Amino acid sequence: MEPDELRAALAALPDPDWLDQALERVRTEPDALGRLFAAAGRRCGRAPLTRAPGWTADDAARVLLLTALPADRVVGQVETLYRYGDAAEKRAVLRALPWLPVGASAVPLLHDAIRTNDTRLVAAALGPYAAHLDPASWRQAVLKCVFMEVPLAVVDRLDERADGELEIMLAGLDEERRAAGRTIPADASALLARLRDPASSPRPTTKEA
Repeated sequence: MEPDELRAALAALPDPDWLDQALERVRTEPDALGRLFAAAGRRCGRAPLTRAPGWTADDAARVLLLTALPADRVVGQVETLYRYGDAAEKRAVLRALPWLPVGASAVPLLHDAIRTNDTRLVAAALGPYAAHLDPASWRQAVLKCVFMEVPLAVVDRLDERADGELEIMLAGLDEERRAAGRTIPADASALLARLRDPASSPRPTTKEA
């Protein structure tokens, strides 16, 4: 889902003029973003967007507000909004990262989100921006999804990045769960089966320093 698609999905807002005015104000007065970011839930609502599955109106509006920022103000605003925002605001920051000129500077925000027990933040941290996570951190984040039963469908490039080390980790968890009379989630079991499939492309264990 690209920003222009999110904007189209928000066309049916009860008060679309508010968002248009807010976006223009952020472009010309970046310091106004904090107040507008917080107000998005009240002004745009929190309903799911039918034209953007998996998104709510406030989530999409906040992402658009961030993309309206002048490039030289993005990094500072992203860090501030995440650190002081509530869970919904933090999630919007994480979801906006792939479209923002932040390079790898926001990786600490991913680490923070992954450490939480909020499934919404963990899921948002594993979108496209997670390409900046090193392999070990990424594997641990995937394993946390399995522990928390966050659907692995949220993990960007899952099959592309899954490797022998992740297979070992999943197999160990699977054995532990089976010994306790439990099972890992179906999507994790399916991933493990794909990793074990000798007909699939080789996934050698990654050696790390």
